[in-house]
Amino acid sequence: MLLLTYNPALATSVDRNQLCDWLQVSSSAIQSKSNRGEIYKTILNDARVVMINFKPKKDDWRVAIINLTNQEGEDEFHFRMLPPCIIVEGRQLIRKGTGVEAISILDSNLEERAREPQNPPFIIEDHISVFAEPPLLALVDTGVNYLLPEFQDSIAIGSDGDLLGYDFWDDDPLPFDKDPRRNPFFPLHHGSTVFSVMDREADGIKTALYRFPAMNLCRFKALIEHAAGLGVRIINMSMGSKDLKEWECFYKVAQSHTKLLFVVSAGNDGISIDKDPIYPASFGLPNMVVVTSSDVFGRLASESNYGVKNVDFAVPAEQVEVINHRGVRNTTGGTSYAAPRVTALAARFLRHRPNSNVETIINFLKSRSIPSPEATTRYGWIPDPTDNYGF
Repeated sequence: MLLLTYNPALATSVDRNQLCDWLQVSSSAIQSKSNRGEIYKTILNDARVVMINFKPKKDDWRVAIINLTNQEGEDEFHFRMLPPCIIVEGRQLIRKGTGVEAISILDSNLEERAREPQNPPFIIEDHISVFAEPPLLALVDTGVNYLLPEFQDSIAIGSDGDLLGYDFWDDDPLPFDKDPRRNPFFPLHHGSTVFSVMDREADGIKTALYRFPAMNLCRFKALIEHAAGLGVRIINMSMGSKDLKEWECFYKVAQSHTKLLFVVSAGNDGISIDKDPIYPASFGLPNMVVVTSSDVFGRLASESNYGVKNVDFAVPAEQVEVINHRGVRNTTGGTSYAAPRVTALAARFLRHRPNSNVETIINFLKSRSIPSPEATTRYGWIPDPTDNYGF
């Protein structure tokens, strides 16, 4: 299903002459200077703010990035320019209420050539049936593109036709894949690729989808309780940070839900998380397994985190086929893609042995591991997590 729709509408509020005028900003308007360029600020008569990053510097610029905020201080337009005033591309955030409904992509004539939805309604493909049983799995990430036909067979759907899960970032029932924190005009997408790995190896086991509460991690309490209420048994979390304080709420609620197994990525810093903790991986919870990435011979990948105390398993995850949020197939690697491989293995085991508790599942995973070539994990590595041996 295509995410892009064409609507040749001329962008409002900005024209080429304005852009050219803004490029003539006074040198006194400089805000900062670095090896990434010189940034200048102009406040317009209507209270909108123009920020221009001249690269490498204003007097000899080769590329200029223009960002325009509206009267409320919200990001509105983004333009990439070449000298003397050539528009390469523009982007406009289309807002609805307090959120961004779509990103309009503008051509060199400031006409819309494509539109990327940011929170589209959930539409079920005709061949997809609803799922009456509780989902065994949950994915907690930046969301998933739930419109992709490749994914819908494995998404948990309620009897009312709505997907099971929630967006605890935007507080709505549509956990669409996007992370605008670094740049709202070019949001990152992570959850769809992670889901594609888990989906391929989970053998049709349904998954509830969650967009994590990035702006307030204490909302993990509501998220985990929501997942437990659906009957979820295993939660995949390919995420983490060094900030212990922001993860304290998660620790408390995860610790109290002893019937849930959390499968967490170790991180991709190339460090020992026994010495330099990454959370939640370094919490050492009894209902958590932490996974890192190896090559096909079990050797730790160069950027993967490790630790004989806080990292439980390694699995090969350096050349993993994924499907991104646009439905494009590619290969990638890292601990974010190691974790869903173990999640899928644990879920297949649980489907065959539904009375298993967390301890039983972890013991099964331990039985599938062999010693690593290096002492980098607690239990070793699992050479082939797609194998059903031991069920």
